[in-house]
Amino acid sequence: MECRFCKTELEHVFIDLVNSPASNSFLTEQQLNEPETFYPLKVYTCHQCFLVQVDEYKKSDAIFDSNYVYFSSYSTSWLQHAKKYTEMMTERFGYNENSLVIELASNDGYLLQYFQEKNIPVMGIEPTANTAEVAIGKGIKTVIDFFGAELADRFANTWEVKADLLLGNNVLAHVPDIMDFVLGMKIILKDTGVVTMEFPHLMQLVDNNQFDTIYHEHFSYLSLYTVKQIFESQGLELFDVDEIPTHGGSLRIYAKHMEDESKPISTNIAALLKKETDKGLNTLTYYDHFQQKALKVKLDLTDFLIQQKRAGKKMAAYGAAAKGNTLLNYCGIKNDLIDFVVDANPHKQDKFLPASHIPVVNEQHLKDAKPDYIIILPWNLKEEIMGQLSYIKGWEGKFVVPIPELQII
Repeated sequence: MECRFCKTELEHVFIDLVNSPASNSFLTEQQLNEPETFYPLKVYTCHQCFLVQVDEYKKSDAIFDSNYVYFSSYSTSWLQHAKKYTEMMTERFGYNENSLVIELASNDGYLLQYFQEKNIPVMGIEPTANTAEVAIGKGIKTVIDFFGAELADRFANTWEVKADLLLGNNVLAHVPDIMDFVLGMKIILKDTGVVTMEFPHLMQLVDNNQFDTIYHEHFSYLSLYTVKQIFESQGLELFDVDEIPTHGGSLRIYAKHMEDESKPISTNIAALLKKETDKGLNTLTYYDHFQQKALKVKLDLTDFLIQQKRAGKKMAAYGAAAKGNTLLNYCGIKNDLIDFVVDANPHKQDKFLPASHIPVVNEQHLKDAKPDYIIILPWNLKEEIMGQLSYIKGWEGKFVVPIPELQII
């Protein structure tokens, strides 16, 4: 396998999570009796550019199809994040009714709706038809397609549409051909336009043992050090960066055309690059021992579940998130150790998690069953979830957070 950026032959395994189905391939009851397809989940570190990456075993058009079950609007904290971003960008760059905001992977319109409320023209690009239809229902013009240089060329040269603000949240890591994707951004951006991209920060993944954020949808695991190289290779320059708390610690990068001299380069760029290189993100040593850290979580969690099952305790989980499926499948946990998982998204309810076959139910099921322990799978939302489910204390229920290490609350 070659590095998807610099084409160096990859030799160094960052972590091997063995085989699992695609993390969002939820099953119907009928499908429980059918074979499931498992794909290798092995991640490599490029020793040249330090892009951490998974091989494309599962094709992106098979992952992001009309059965895609992730709808952004079911997380209240994510909606608050989107609204806050809208306010901040409008204030900083002065977007108005004469601007155009384009979002890549716009999902169900969770973010663009807030620009639309301000009468700022918006457009979404989203490959999954079922989420796009929800956005269209909100009056958000949405093109149902995968973004890349070819689609960008149609926008810019056939339709004469370019973006003042081009944004993408948690999409840069999801594209198999990251070079084509970034080239597309160069093509579709106005001369003085701004790109912002948010993605989980590789440094947080390593430092906080977030191995469960690795799954087949995430083709790349990104540092500022590597993203800066990728953008510059396609004629885009980073001019600012924010460290933000979403998804266990993410980066929001700001980019512009290299030819655009109207935006000064923030000192934040050099400061974060120094932080990364001081930690050694541009050395192979930094990526050693990650496998062992993941193994400790596996042993601790499975030991805990087996002990509680022996003691006759009822075990449930909350949040049928992709990261939860990576954790459960790496640990080999099935529906004999966890009885059910609760999720607020009706598109996931009455289905079953891939491989583990744990049923996904609504919150009323939790109130009726009164489990002794609830494992919070999307640990990045643990405060929101513990607040929402605080009533479990009424039956002396406890929360379990498995990452970065096992914690009983």
